[in-house]
Amino acid sequence: MKRLFTFFSLLLSMTALAQPAKEILYVGTYSTRGSEGIYVFEFDRAKGTLQQVQTVSNAKSPSFLAVHPSGKYLYSVNEAAANSGGVSAYAIEAKTGRLTALNQQSSRGRGPCHIAIDQTGKLAFVSNYGGGTFTVLPIQADGSLGVATDSIKYEGSGANKQRQDKPHIHSATLSPNNRFVYVCDLGTDRVYIYEFDQASGKVKPASTPFATVSPGSGPRHIAIHPNGKYLYLVEELTSSVATFEMDPKTGALKLIEDNVKTLPADFSGSNTSADIHTDPKGKFLYHSNRGYNALAVLSIAKDGKLTLIDQAPTEGKTPRNFMVDPKGEYVFAANQDTDNIVVYKLDGKTGRLTPTGTQVKVPAPVCIKHFAIQ
Repeated sequence: MKRLFTFFSLLLSMTALAQPAKEILYVGTYSTRGSEGIYVFEFDRAKGTLQQVQTVSNAKSPSFLAVHPSGKYLYSVNEAAANSGGVSAYAIEAKTGRLTALNQQSSRGRGPCHIAIDQTGKLAFVSNYGGGTFTVLPIQADGSLGVATDSIKYEGSGANKQRQDKPHIHSATLSPNNRFVYVCDLGTDRVYIYEFDQASGKVKPASTPFATVSPGSGPRHIAIHPNGKYLYLVEELTSSVATFEMDPKTGALKLIEDNVKTLPADFSGSNTSADIHTDPKGKFLYHSNRGYNALAVLSIAKDGKLTLIDQAPTEGKTPRNFMVDPKGEYVFAANQDTDNIVVYKLDGKTGRLTPTGTQVKVPAPVCIKHFAIQ
């Protein structure tokens, strides 16, 4: 009888392990055209479909999102907060993925557009585009946000007088070893490199304090290769990519390839680039273009260099952000100006994207984040 009980217990455990995880997508939006705030969808991987399960009220443009490493919390920048921008913290319900508001804090700058969480889950790094500041917020044990422990205000300008009249901090990306943070300033064509102290929440310039790209390029977002050797930078204003080698000991960036074009040679319209991601295996790089309205597909060579191989139209306008799913099977593109999210199937051998026919309507979608419920 004891052996039979043990057998059935083992069988039940194996069955539980075999059950696919429930997958949730969180969508950040701009507060326009009836958007209610953050939209929560359940993703059916087998069918490739999305089912809305919640809308979280936030009228201050909760545009960019970040999920805590523990999977217990989610954070949004509040881009349209009055005067100084804000950041909101939410608890994630473990069984459903639904959100409950925890608290808000000032971002110490106007127009916060990006947030990243360090691997220990103790610090949030916020980029303020309008205010030209980079801010560190501590994360408390209950997931709520504390008052800023550090904030840096930048000076300078760039070659593009319309877009680079002053600093515009656009993103902060953690190094794979969680020692450095790379901060993109669209306004001065620099990527600042900082070391950070988890206990104090302070940052200081690394031994090589910044890297530069061609004048007028406009650094925006970063993707780091899964092997940790290469860093890919969106150059928003020139619709191109810069490739760097990363030094894990010092955080220094060595430019190995600049201004790799992501548009067809015959395109002559207006365009700005936005988001960038690799596939999980590091074979392909994806890059969104607003104006041409497509995801560029680039192959990644063993030396990290890039070759443009395809374009995947986003079936909408202004694909600000997109997401490659953690298993490398699907891609989700958020079209900000046509209020739709488009689902693609990703071919792991060729890197090419094929629309599945699934689309969902979301007002002014900006950012998509994935969360798996075990």
